[in-house]
Amino acid sequence: MRDCTKFYIDGQWVAPEAANTVDVENPATEETIGQISFGTKADVDKAVAAARRAFESFSQTSREERLTLLRAIQAEIESRKEELATAVSDEMGAPMSLANGPHVGLLAGHCQKAIEILEGFEFERQDGPTLHVWEPIGVVGMITPWNWPLNQIACKVFPALATGNTMILKPSEIAPFNAYIFAEILDAAGVPAGVFNLINGDGPGVGEAISGHPDIDMVSFTGSTRAGVLIAKNAADTVKRVAQELGGKSPNIVLDDGAFAKSVAKGTVAMMGNSGQTCTAPSRMLVPRKRIEEAKAAAKEAAEGVIPGDPKGNAAIGPVVSRTQWDKIQGLIEKGIEEGATLVAGGPGKPEGLETGHFVKPTVFADVDNDMTIAREEIFGPVLCILGYDDYDDAIRIANDTEYGLASAITGEDIELARSLAKRIRAGRVAINGGYDMNAAFGGYKKSGNGREWGEWGFHDFLEVKAVMGHS
Repeated sequence: MRDCTKFYIDGQWVAPEAANTVDVENPATEETIGQISFGTKADVDKAVAAARRAFESFSQTSREERLTLLRAIQAEIESRKEELATAVSDEMGAPMSLANGPHVGLLAGHCQKAIEILEGFEFERQDGPTLHVWEPIGVVGMITPWNWPLNQIACKVFPALATGNTMILKPSEIAPFNAYIFAEILDAAGVPAGVFNLINGDGPGVGEAISGHPDIDMVSFTGSTRAGVLIAKNAADTVKRVAQELGGKSPNIVLDDGAFAKSVAKGTVAMMGNSGQTCTAPSRMLVPRKRIEEAKAAAKEAAEGVIPGDPKGNAAIGPVVSRTQWDKIQGLIEKGIEEGATLVAGGPGKPEGLETGHFVKPTVFADVDNDMTIAREEIFGPVLCILGYDDYDDAIRIANDTEYGLASAITGEDIELARSLAKRIRAGRVAINGGYDMNAAFGGYKKSGNGREWGEWGFHDFLEVKAVMGHS
């Protein structure tokens, strides 16, 4: 049992202002594995005051001082990788191979990228008689989700630290232990008191207090579009900057070529990773209508090769994070059947032999129309929708016919064709044949959010620009 009932405020582990202990569940076993406290506005006020005090000095630190700090954090991460991976696996059900790999790897990778970028980042630029200066925005409230918890913490905290900001983090109350270890890492690395603060809690108790706080200069949020809208409304009265990475319903256009079956299989497996709990997941696979039957066969074989099971074993995927998520996914699977989509693999209920735990069958629907509920709503589980297109113009029309615009994919042999189609997709990211880059801008169009994270793009979200006229 993990006891994570204290908060990290002003460089100290402190008891909450009011006792409110909440259990945390292992989604694979449905057992309680620890406890946290839910904070209140009073806890947020205390953390904001500490961050505001610390900003006066931390905002004036040199590039070299912040590089030294990030390198110390990097060393602490390296020493606690195994502990971080175990926490992620226990609290959100990721298989240990995934937790040890991408989950912890992204944390370390974002730290390394922040160091590389800070080494050469331009904080001042002379433009004729005017000096443009990029300065830290101030105190930042950060609200992060449970699905890729370390990644989302890292791509906010590291650029904010690198650019001289102070911050208050509210991690997900569903998967909070990794954030607790992260706070211990920052403390051990020597982050000055008040620069980083951690408060656990839910949206109404802590999230609202952060987003509406008059002494917080910016809110950086990753989560659902519904919650993002509420945060933006709550932040409006204080005219603070709001950066959001929200939902997605990403298309994967499979080209009509000799690699078709391989592309379908690859896209199916990609959809199932992390139990489908990825905002950029390629959940709408677009294939030539004339090759639907071929796509069904390839997707069925691939999906049936994705074996769910014990995260501490050799399973390809673990459970989804909670019973609430499981119920939502089951409802949408039932809706797909009700609305006439063809069930190719998986379906309702739990996989055989996995009655305990929030496990979902890797599921594939074909003959999906883009107006169906399963093609419109973010399912956030291992559920793939296959839609047919008549030609590439039709594929682009379907791909863009969504309220989201976070990510997309194009898979096939003709790179020139893929490049031309990529220009026409309305999304923040396009991955050609699984392309991946830690420096690539991350963020969405439309209801998928605003602002950009990752690499140098993430630095700019946490900076104000000042024009000093008559400087030269």
